Amino acid sequence: MKIIKEHHRGISTILAFALIPLSGFATDIYIPSLPSMATHLGVTNAAVQLSLIVFMVSSGISQLFVGSLLDSFGRYRLGTISLLVFALASISIALSHSIQLIYAMRVLQGITVALIVVGKRAYFMDTYTGEKLKHYTSLFSIIWATAPIVAPFIGGYLETAFGWQANFYFLGIATLALFVLELVYSGESLKNYQPFKAKSILQVYWSTLSTLDFSLGLVMISLSYAMLIVYGMSSPFIIEHVFHLSPVVTGYCSLLSGVSLMTGGVISKTLIKKPLLKKVWIAIALQTAFAALMIVASAFKTNLVTLMMFTAAVHLLSGFVFNNIFAYCLGRFSKNAGIASGVTGGSLYIITSVFSYGIVNVIAIKNQEFLGIAYLTFAVLACITFALFVKVSKRHQAKQETAMVLSNAVS
Repeated sequence: MKIIKEHHRGISTILAFALIPLSGFATDIYIPSLPSMATHLGVTNAAVQLSLIVFMVSSGISQLFVGSLLDSFGRYRLGTISLLVFALASISIALSHSIQLIYAMRVLQGITVALIVVGKRAYFMDTYTGEKLKHYTSLFSIIWATAPIVAPFIGGYLETAFGWQANFYFLGIATLALFVLELVYSGESLKNYQPFKAKSILQVYWSTLSTLDFSLGLVMISLSYAMLIVYGMSSPFIIEHVFHLSPVVTGYCSLLSGVSLMTGGVISKTLIKKPLLKKVWIAIALQTAFAALMIVASAFKTNLVTLMMFTAAVHLLSGFVFNNIFAYCLGRFSKNAGIASGVTGGSLYIITSVFSYGIVNVIAIKNQEFLGIAYLTFAVLACITFALFVKVSKRHQAKQETAMVLSNAVS
């Protein structure tokens, strides 16, 4: 088994960060191409939107289970094989003229992305400890936010210059390059292999998912991410069909959306020492207010500026909430890093898919008003979920303090 060389550790860490946003790139890069894909393939808008959901669901379900494989068989070999398969699937999509084949390749991409991303998140918990680990995990959502910033921006230009297929050629070539770099500079980070025993693995999954504050945290981050996904699914049709602007403009708007998301994560990191419950409550309250104002403003004349002004505010607050709660969830089960990472990422994708595809089917999001209604729905659900999260987490904290007092008394 190839072990990471000490003088390659820095490059290996950079590669791990580079691969964490891969799942976002796989969805966001072709967002500006959704209308042209529907036209070229001769299918409905809903059919091409479903390719996003198919990927997310397959990746989410896979992430629930790949953690145990990664804890038992290691990160490196499974990860490098997955990179190669992902690249080949991307090129297959670019060559395809069938939406059914695209769905199949998206499922394959979802499975391989799960192995790659979960393994790379677990890499940090294998390699670092203490404050350094806390520092790196707090960067996860900021790094992850580079995908919605960069990917649609690149995709808009590729779509305009070469057509929608260029997005998937780009994904395939970029992934092949990372595959080669992984072979040269990376290696196995897992030090203590867990036996692959179904009963013990299921017990870990049950104890993880039955921990209420953890499960409520998963719903919180899913609601935050669903706002971004709903925007991604609906904005190309609003911008290109309602406002009659080009895919490049869609890319720039997604760039602003992603920058807002990342800014929220950066602000969260600067306030990392502030009390979690108070700062998240403030963020959710502001998000609810902006969503309501977005609906009210739609009664007057709306345009691209008003649409993006409210979207940027909502997404900034989503990034803030996501970064705080995501780090909390990852830190709850450090002894089973692979499974905790997989359950967190997998549940995020599955729950987000249910929320986002559900609201897109219930509400035909065709303008600013309906996008605002979708945002407000998610914000209200976030308020309810976080109220329960506060109650449960305070109970957990009280138990920890009691246990610590008893431990000190005994010693």
